[in-house]
This record gives sequence, C-alpha cells and structure tokens, in this order.
Amino acid sequence: MSMEIRNGTTVQEFILEGFPAIQHLGKILFLVHLLAYLASMAGNAVIVIITCADSRLHTPMYFFLSIFSFFECCFTSTVIPKLLIIFLLGRQTISFLACFIQAFVFLFLGAAGFLLIAVMSLDRYVAICKPLHYPTIMNLKTCFLLVTACFALAFPLISGMVIKVSQLSFCGPHVIPHFFCDLSPLIHLSCSDSRSVEMLAFVLTSFILLTSLLITLTAYSNIVVTILRLPSAREKQKAFSTCSSHLIVLSLMYGSCVFIYVKPKQTNRLDSNRGAALVTTVVTPLLNPVIYTLRNKQVHRALRETMCRMKISR
Repeated sequence: MSMEIRNGTTVQEFILEGFPAIQHLGKILFLVHLLAYLASMAGNAVIVIITCADSRLHTPMYFFLSIFSFFECCFTSTVIPKLLIIFLLGRQTISFLACFIQAFVFLFLGAAGFLLIAVMSLDRYVAICKPLHYPTIMNLKTCFLLVTACFALAFPLISGMVIKVSQLSFCGPHVIPHFFCDLSPLIHLSCSDSRSVEMLAFVLTSFILLTSLLITLTAYSNIVVTILRLPSAREKQKAFSTCSSHLIVLSLMYGSCVFIYVKPKQTNRLDSNRGAALVTTVVTPLLNPVIYTLRNKQVHRALRETMCRMKISR
C-alpha cells in the first residue's frame, strides 16, 4: 500500500540503482570496496584510540584530527554498507523515511567535516605562522568552541534543506540513479515544481563548500609563504612534502564535492555524480589517516608504545 500524506507523496519506498553498467563485476567490486571500507575504518579508529590513549597527543592538532577521524568513520558507514549490499545482490529498496534520514546524516556529517577541515587549516596556520601565540590562541576552550561551531552551523543548514526536499511530491518513478539517497537524484525524482528547492540546495551547499575552501586556501597560502622564509633547505623540503600530501587529499575532497553540488541545476550530470561520490565516500576516507596522521613519527612512536603496553598487560 502506497503512503499518501499531506504533501502529496505517493511513494513509500525508493530503489537504489547503484552501478547497473558494471553490476556484472559485483563480487569483485564488493571485495575491493569491503577491503577499502575496513582499512578506512581501522585507520581512522586507530587515530581516535591513539589520541585518547597517549597524553603526548593531547594537543589541538590531534584533538581536531581525532574528531575528524570519528566523522569519517560515521560518514562512510552511512553509505558504504548499503553500497556493498548493492554490489553483492543488485539494486536495493530503501523506505521513504530511511532514505531521508540517510540523506540528512550524510550531508550533515559532510558539511560539518568540511567546516572542520577549515578549522584544522586555521590551527596549522596559527601553529606555523604564529608559533609564539599558538598556546594562547588554541587553548582547550577554543578547540571545543570551534568544533561545536561546526556542528551548530551545519545542523540548521542541512536539516532545513533536507526537510524542504522531503516536502516535495514524489509520485513515481521511484528508482534513484545513485548508490545512496543524495539530494540531486531525489530532487530529480520529484513530480512537483522543484526550482526553488533546487536553488536553495545550490546556495546552501555552495556556501558551506566555498566558505570552507576559501578559509583552507587562505590558511595554506600563508603557510607556504612562511615555509619559503625558512632558512634551512631540509626544513623547507620536509614542510613542502607534508603540505603537498595534505593538498592532494584536499583537492580530491573539494574537487569531487564542488563537481557534485556547486551547480544551479542539481539534476545535471547524475551519472557522473556517482563516480565522483565514490571519491568522497571511499577514496579520501582511506587516504586521510595515512596522509594526516599515520605518516607522523610521533604517532608511530605512540602506536608502538601502546602496542607494547597491550602485550605486557597480557
């Protein structure tokens, strides 16, 4: 029996199409994405555990990184388990309510994550460009306030946007050309006039992404200028090596999300959006632990000591 409510919705459930063109490779894709998902979860979980366990990592940088890693675990877990089922069994149904809950959680964590990236960039800017003022500026209270601000800003923006999309009329077809419930394909399926909602989605996603991108670019530009002033060539090379790896991951994240969301016509490029979404949900969560933390000697030392303590306690 179809669900009919005041807003004219006659669709009770949606079907997530996944990747029909390559579904014949489903078992291989399932294995590849399962391994990537487990590696991503393990890497991010290690960062959270090590940061909590080792008092030497109780610094603003690692505090932000542990929060970001926790975000990444939740973010990938919102969509990847369903994607794995799609690869294994083919297209999957999802209820109307579950679809919009997934859309909200995915977008909320994504928005808060991008705002947190901007905060992390500011933290590195203060640490490198204003080292004498760093302990005063980035104290514990400031860190908590900045993380809270990321949540507080993302929540009303994303919840308002998702509620507006859910109030559209959905009267069929109900096949979502994606592997999760994203706003673009949902707006595309609506049988009511969605131009105002589409413009709202464009304005809000552009605001979040471009504001975060502008702050991040400004911070890293100042960091690069400071690095160029370093007297030692070895210090410059080490600093540029770290910054370049960070910027590669940031380019993947911002590039794929700007491609998907920063366009007035949300229903354009739906097929190519699926591939770009894999970058943000599979590739960058896998790279982030390696690039940001696990290459760090301080983290290596903390990890070795934690493992030694675990062996001794046995």
